[in-house]
Amino acid sequence: MRLIESLRAKVAQWPYALISVLAAVSAFGTYTSMYAFRKAFAAATFTGHEYFHVDYKVWLVIAQVIGYMSSKFYGIKFIAEVNGKTRARYILTLIGIAWAALLAFAFVPAPWNIAFLFINGLPLGLIWGLVFGYLEGRRSTEFMASVLSISLIFASGFVKTIGRTLISSLHVNEYYMPFLTGAVFALPLLFFVGCMELIPAPTAEDISLRSERTPMNATERKQFVIRFLPGIILTLIVYVLLTIMRDVRDNFEVEIWASLGIKDNSIFTTTDIKISLVVLVAMSLLILVRKNIRAFSIIHLMIIAGCVLVGISTIMFTFKMISPTLWMTLVGLGLYMGYVPYNAIFFERMIASFHYKSNVGFIMYIADSMGYLGSVSVLLVKELGRPSISWGAFFREGAMTVAIVGGICGILSLIYFLQSAARDKKKIIADETDEQQTLTFNPANQIN
Repeated sequence: MRLIESLRAKVAQWPYALISVLAAVSAFGTYTSMYAFRKAFAAATFTGHEYFHVDYKVWLVIAQVIGYMSSKFYGIKFIAEVNGKTRARYILTLIGIAWAALLAFAFVPAPWNIAFLFINGLPLGLIWGLVFGYLEGRRSTEFMASVLSISLIFASGFVKTIGRTLISSLHVNEYYMPFLTGAVFALPLLFFVGCMELIPAPTAEDISLRSERTPMNATERKQFVIRFLPGIILTLIVYVLLTIMRDVRDNFEVEIWASLGIKDNSIFTTTDIKISLVVLVAMSLLILVRKNIRAFSIIHLMIIAGCVLVGISTIMFTFKMISPTLWMTLVGLGLYMGYVPYNAIFFERMIASFHYKSNVGFIMYIADSMGYLGSVSVLLVKELGRPSISWGAFFREGAMTVAIVGGICGILSLIYFLQSAARDKKKIIADETDEQQTLTFNPANQIN
């Protein structure tokens, strides 16, 4: 512990830009490593198994998402109150539990091993909030959070490529593959978590520019929700839709590509790298926008543009104006243009815009819990209500829903927050005017 503190003190002497790069790379590496313990199973197809007329892989996805969703609900309280000194220990312990669950999944026969995917997902839902806690409330949070968020895109394809390679090239059994994929990332995980522990606390200038980030008790959380309720509701609608479709793409990408006639193992990584770079550049540029409400508005426009891109590309693909590969790339780009800002900078700039003393983790976990609840619900509706529809066709229909409903709610959200900011500004001006008038006409201030 003393060694970590000593190294952290030395890192604090580095140039601010270098500290930001260290934080960004460490967070990216940590979350990418975590993905190996969470999403490797999605690289397998587990064909030929059904239970209660529901595909075995769908049961696995549902079990893990329910576990993941449950931890998101718990995280509303846990992440809001967690002490920064315990983050690293929590990260390693929680991922260790998830890895042990994958080992049990490999040895316990189906369908009983489905329960271990639930156990696997249960601790992993807390990792994002713990990692983001190292980054929030800094003037370079956009850059760091952008790099972290790219792991959501890059890691998904990268882990699937490794998983498919283990299966096809090394002939690893589908059930053992998730555990072994995790083993590949065990040492990198330890290294990157150690690097995150070296990140010094936010500076006084960080706190001045981005508002202080503090734990929130139950009363403070309730007040926050009441204060921004209309905007939060609109935000949740957009985020739930994006989460559902992003989750469908993430969990059934192998099946969607296969339905399009493409079975190249490298397609996952090559497509997602392109998307990652575009989203990273777009989000990183926001660090240049110092005025928080302006940046918050630009983030809204990025989300709206993502929804529009999803819709336009899907229409073009439907009329055979673009290829399947280009469609999947553009839809993926549109989804992540909307999804990634919510996970990285939307709530960061929201808090900073309204100078609200709080933390990102709390509101992020409200959104995540609702998002994954929606994801589970849609999976059940699809399998029980429309089992004959392919994942490719289902994905296409869902994309149009995101484009229309998500785009409209995104616009309404922007209008609400701009009006709310304008009201706050008027109130501040009015309060300052009243205070000035009180000082001017106070008899105690008159000179006899």
